[in-house]
Amino acid sequence: MASPTAAAPGPNALLDRALRGDPARALLTFYDDATGERTELSVATFANWVAKTAHLCRDGLGLEVGDRVAIALPCHWQAAVWWQAAWLAGLVVVTPGAAGAGQVEATVLAAPWPADAPGPEPAPRSGEVVALGLAPMGLPRPGAAPSGAVDYDREIHGHGDRFVPPPGLGPDTPALESAAGALTAATLGERVAGAAARWGLAPGERLLTAAPLAEPADLVATLLVPLLGDVGAVLCRHLEAASQDTLARRVQEERVTAVTQETRFRLPGTRPLD
Repeated sequence: MASPTAAAPGPNALLDRALRGDPARALLTFYDDATGERTELSVATFANWVAKTAHLCRDGLGLEVGDRVAIALPCHWQAAVWWQAAWLAGLVVVTPGAAGAGQVEATVLAAPWPADAPGPEPAPRSGEVVALGLAPMGLPRPGAAPSGAVDYDREIHGHGDRFVPPPGLGPDTPALESAAGALTAATLGERVAGAAARWGLAPGERLLTAAPLAEPADLVATLLVPLLGDVGAVLCRHLEAASQDTLARRVQEERVTAVTQETRFRLPGTRPLD
């Protein structure tokens, strides 16, 4: 009798695997081409931010396993932190096109800073609202958070660097709801494994992306394949402000070998990922 096929490792298992491998390797390198910021996170540093954020979700916001959260953030390393932290805490991330996307227990957004600065509302507010200033290295921006919002930049640093996931999380744990349907940890893991096999990225390769981490395909390329395959991701915000020469230097300095479809340039020495 054939043995049952093991479930594909979900996001939490992928982070555990990366930590057991080489926790010091560069996982995410972030560029903001409007400000000149460059921030690099190793696997270990990323995991610490994830743990702090999972603590905030559980202890600060009172969120429980199965609660739904909307993450309305641009291409940024803190967006990756929030997705991974939500899964670590057993939450379901709901994307804008999902049914009932406006009815969630928490909404995470990039707020205009200071609070009275003009700016579009990036997502419908529902439940708790968490505001991120997206300053370099996650430091607080001057001024107060928008009224009624949790100030992530000031709250996060008081939380612990280790987080024990709630009991009962496993392959069948709901992970994501999008317009295309719901994904469990295992079905999301299957997409990761399929993309990794299709792309054939070798350990040590680096991919460049400008994806806002809003849909499953973005997450697979930007975060989860790098965790699975010992690959580094170079995240670029405000890529429209970068020149061809700037990107060419970045490809060389960061040893980029692949790009996702969001880049508007053809970069010599790289191959596109579907």
